[in-house]
Amino acid sequence: MQYVSYTTEGAVGIIELNRPPVNALSAEVAANLYEALEQASEPDIRAVVMTGRPHFAAGADISAFQAAHRSDDEGVRSEEASRLTAVIRQMELMAQPIIAAVFGYALGGGLELAMGADFRYLAEDARVGQPESRLGIIPGAGGTQRLTRLVGFNRGREIIYSGRHLEAQEALAIGLADKVFPAKDLLDAALADAAAYAKGPSVALGMAKRAINEGWGRPIEEGIAIEADAFDISFRSDDAKEGVAAFLEKRKPDFKGS
Repeated sequence: MQYVSYTTEGAVGIIELNRPPVNALSAEVAANLYEALEQASEPDIRAVVMTGRPHFAAGADISAFQAAHRSDDEGVRSEEASRLTAVIRQMELMAQPIIAAVFGYALGGGLELAMGADFRYLAEDARVGQPESRLGIIPGAGGTQRLTRLVGFNRGREIIYSGRHLEAQEALAIGLADKVFPAKDLLDAALADAAAYAKGPSVALGMAKRAINEGWGRPIEEGIAIEADAFDISFRSDDAKEGVAAFLEKRKPDFKGS
């Protein structure tokens, strides 16, 4: 993969964007991310950390927009947006918990990518936002939908309309970030939490993720039905049998992720 590296640390998959200087997103980067996520979906990987340094992803490659305008090729931008949308949706559909470790900027498509993760950990000097309105466009990979769900309708609307950058502490205060760390500690903290998830009951975590993501915004009856199906799957897992046995035997469970 030209723009993305994929490595493992135990049962944790590590996906790192590598398109200097700012990890600008493009259709090619999205294709590489999709490939890395496919590798991270293997059963022996039980949690994922996604990151990029010195910036997580400072947005789309704006030069591609200008090229599209000059050529009147409407498909250039739509291909990029559709590929990034597919990557983010793949993140939400994966069973593995995903932590986005955000250094520097996560702007535009970069923030949309981070919002596809289950958790966002930010460096203290990180900046996030949806500045597309400053270019006369809007977020095109789910930003209008996910941001308002995370931070609330009016707050999300203000961030999108203004196009402003948010500092890490503001992102934490409104629920856009889950944790904030000094930059030197960020990746280690994300890897440590991912490793803890990897030692947990992977089937249950995957089913909880599915129930939460698929049930969001649906009528309560539909959400409960989705949860019931996910519960049945987790209840039949080997991890569930081990968890119950460990509780009754007053010992620590040894989950195998099956």
